[in-house]
Amino acid sequence: MRITKKEAARFILNHQKLLPSRDLKGKNGIMDFINLVGAIQFDPLDVAGYNSNLVLQSRIKDFKVSMLYELLYEDRKLIDSWDKNMCIFSTEDWPYFKRYREEWLERFSNRDVEIDRILEFIRKDIREKGPLSSKDLEFDTKVDWAWAPTRASRAALESMYFWGELIVHHKLGTRRFYDFTDKYIEKEILEKADPNKNLTEYFKWAIKRRIGSIGLLWNRPSDAWLGIHWMKSDDRKTAFQELIDSGEVLPIEVEDIQYTLYIRKEDIGTLHKALIDTKVPNRASFIAPLDNLLWDRKLIKQVFDFQYTWEVYKPKEIREYGYYVLPVLYKDKFIARFEPKFNKKSKTLEITNWWWEESITLNKAMENALVECFRSFMEYLGAKYIEVNGIDDLEQLVLNTNLVNKKLP
Repeated sequence: MRITKKEAARFILNHQKLLPSRDLKGKNGIMDFINLVGAIQFDPLDVAGYNSNLVLQSRIKDFKVSMLYELLYEDRKLIDSWDKNMCIFSTEDWPYFKRYREEWLERFSNRDVEIDRILEFIRKDIREKGPLSSKDLEFDTKVDWAWAPTRASRAALESMYFWGELIVHHKLGTRRFYDFTDKYIEKEILEKADPNKNLTEYFKWAIKRRIGSIGLLWNRPSDAWLGIHWMKSDDRKTAFQELIDSGEVLPIEVEDIQYTLYIRKEDIGTLHKALIDTKVPNRASFIAPLDNLLWDRKLIKQVFDFQYTWEVYKPKEIREYGYYVLPVLYKDKFIARFEPKFNKKSKTLEITNWWWEESITLNKAMENALVECFRSFMEYLGAKYIEVNGIDDLEQLVLNTNLVNKKLP
């Protein structure tokens, strides 16, 4: 099948539940979306909400942070664990990551004498006191750890978490409290065998999962493959060929894109809908920096002609844009990017910078969509005010709608 870039963009946005945006509802909508894309990425930076919340606010109507928290730590329908990076995915997917947990156990058990020494003390404390964080444990010896030396209590808890003995019971901000996994995951799920009997099956499952995370993906090096343990280039190519031969993934040729893209068989219906229904709703949305849509930024450049780099770890003097920048999607194209900051004390959404894409002209329809998007974004944050300084056309836009330093009606 051969399609245009416009059609490819429309399909990807349909698949991502961004066309239209904010159309799913409640916790059921969150579950539907995560089951569709496999996982959403968590990041501990909180500039205008965590990345996972930013992903959901653009898909879920009237999204509240409490919805995701309840699904994770009360309903236990979702779990936070490693996938592409630290991610949130369905608890029912627990068996598929058994290989990861076994790898962590092999890697970390007997790695450090100090960690091994305190494991039983930690188990005893959790059994007697309930969920604990590393700050609740009095083991202050420093040990070498993944990124830098850290307290032995933290390293031990994270080790037990990575190999599956502990689960995140709840969080206070980014502070994690742990308890025994078998108290919260159903025995049927916990003891279920890995559905993938060998690495070949695992690679095929993981590749399909990542294609579904975006909608379309190519068989070439990509950040979208991050976290698929043990998979090298030849493994990926072999698994792709087997998926093609079995009809589980289908090739899609897109005009002016050199490489073949692939779609999961089960998503063909959404593609056909995108090809037939060319009407694009007049909506705008603010996209998370680690959104599934952006997992392969080279692909996004090819399909949408939008170049995005997350510059949060770049020194200020070499950033092209800003520290924590969100792309702005309008209809089926990226029209801008901006740097937000939410002041929790004053409940003010501060727009530090706003950059329009080339050849974008603000019109009344776009203005209306942006105003609606700002209102939704402010409600998600709990912001009562918005401040836009020194950005003439944007400042005028929000002034005209009584949003600047005004309470929401």
